[in-house]
Amino acid sequence: MHGRLIAGFLLVAAASGFGQSTIDVQVDLTRDQGVFMPVYRWFGYDESNYTTTQNGQALLHELHDLTPEPVYVRAHFLLTTGDGKPELKWSSSNVYSEDANGKPVYDWTILDGIFDAWVGAHVRPFVELGFMPKALSSHPDPYHIPWPTKPGDVEGWSFPPKDYAKWRELVRQVAAHMVARYGLAEVSTWYWEVWNEPDIFYWHGTEDEYNRLYDYAVAGVRAAIPGARVGGPATTGPSPGSKSAAFLDAFLRHCARDRSAATGGLVPLDFVSFHAKGSPHFIDGHVQMGLGRELQNAETGFAIVHAAEKFRGLPIILSEADPEGCGACSPEQHPEDAYRNGTVYPAYTAAAMQGLLELAQREHVNLIGFLTWAFEFENQPVFAGRRTLATHGVDKPELNFFRMAGLLGGGRVAATSSGAIPAESVVASGVRQQPEIDALATRSGDGAAILVWNYQDDDTPGPGVPVRVAIHGIPSAVHRVLIEEYRIDESHSNALEVWKRMGSPREPSAEQYARLREAGQLEMAGSPRWVTVEHGDAQAEIELPRESVDLLRVAWSGK
Repeated sequence: MHGRLIAGFLLVAAASGFGQSTIDVQVDLTRDQGVFMPVYRWFGYDESNYTTTQNGQALLHELHDLTPEPVYVRAHFLLTTGDGKPELKWSSSNVYSEDANGKPVYDWTILDGIFDAWVGAHVRPFVELGFMPKALSSHPDPYHIPWPTKPGDVEGWSFPPKDYAKWRELVRQVAAHMVARYGLAEVSTWYWEVWNEPDIFYWHGTEDEYNRLYDYAVAGVRAAIPGARVGGPATTGPSPGSKSAAFLDAFLRHCARDRSAATGGLVPLDFVSFHAKGSPHFIDGHVQMGLGRELQNAETGFAIVHAAEKFRGLPIILSEADPEGCGACSPEQHPEDAYRNGTVYPAYTAAAMQGLLELAQREHVNLIGFLTWAFEFENQPVFAGRRTLATHGVDKPELNFFRMAGLLGGGRVAATSSGAIPAESVVASGVRQQPEIDALATRSGDGAAILVWNYQDDDTPGPGVPVRVAIHGIPSAVHRVLIEEYRIDESHSNALEVWKRMGSPREPSAEQYARLREAGQLEMAGSPRWVTVEHGDAQAEIELPRESVDLLRVAWSGK
């Protein structure tokens, strides 16, 4: 039995044999920390053609439904040449080709299917402008090499355009087509990002050539949508002294000081994007996560943006923020990626969100989103272990973290924990010596939400921890509050464990799929219960297993 409040806690703790010291979480509803920014509501994936599959469309609707806030979706390969059939780390739209005289030919069929699915699910495109169509590539052959590629392989879609004016016109045509199809009001809510990770193999050009690519792309977007929000450069995770850090810094200097190669005017920049990745390892028979590296990437990037005086207040979007960098890799070949199906992944994401918010506040930058690069894969075994939110239509524990996050909202209020680990300590040495038990709280109207997690880098068994959550500042007219508790752990919101108990069937029956889909939903721990308020204070005591996330919803009516 999990998550008992005051009356049942001692019995539960004794039965579980916990010998851990109680962690004290203090939530003060009167200490306003500003508006809670829904930084969690961004998602992305390599295979844009998965958008139109049955499972892909169903998952898009689930992403929309997990939060009252607008959800943004980013995908690779929106402009590449091909037949629209996805492979691992590959998709295509065939939107652009040229006739025998070099005149552009536009085919919107595949691209419309992708955007129709996004708009139809009421999620908003975070449009990644890439990659280069074959007819525009300055080095078109070989154009596409099936994944996994070998060291030294170079693909034609990753090269600069042979004609920058045609590149600008392609982007203008795409933006104008979207306005005609969905309306200016809709497309004005989108973000437009130029390319992906131009500091590595995604771009076989120089930094100056990327800056030129950027200038011509934003000129094309703004020609069709004058108020479009444009940005970049979507570099890989910067670390001190790294190539990616230098690239990000140089790009910001270009936007601040140079004239646009496309227009001769100022270089538009409405948001800054870069990536932040962890670094898991397989050590002594288990996965050891690397949260410290992801936070270090963010810390370095935040410092670079803050140092760019003209842009330090711009929105920052971590347009990929993940435990590692290869979503299509399988744990069969990469055992360090075996965390993806279970509960360490959502616990990691909770700790990462807290750390990113803490670092952004410390560096005085405007973080508005961290994008989880995970969606779904087709034609793969059930629970194959690729980085996904769902498998064969069955939601994984990670997706339930975002359902929990969607229950946060309103203003952020003060929440402290005796089990917290400061972000700078995580950057320096990870979460290795002891687990992090921390909390984040919000207040909205006649209620509050408190997110609590138990995370440690080492994905190994261990004892849970008793947590005492003290809630202060409840209105004086309130004598009781209703507390609902949601949980992600081994026995809640966890379709993986249900699948294992079924015997890990490779091809579940229709009845088994129904049970798995049910088990993949966010689950309450115990029943809702009323708790007495004394002098504006209430208390809940919970048992928080290792690798778990808990969400307490507190509601009152003044009676």
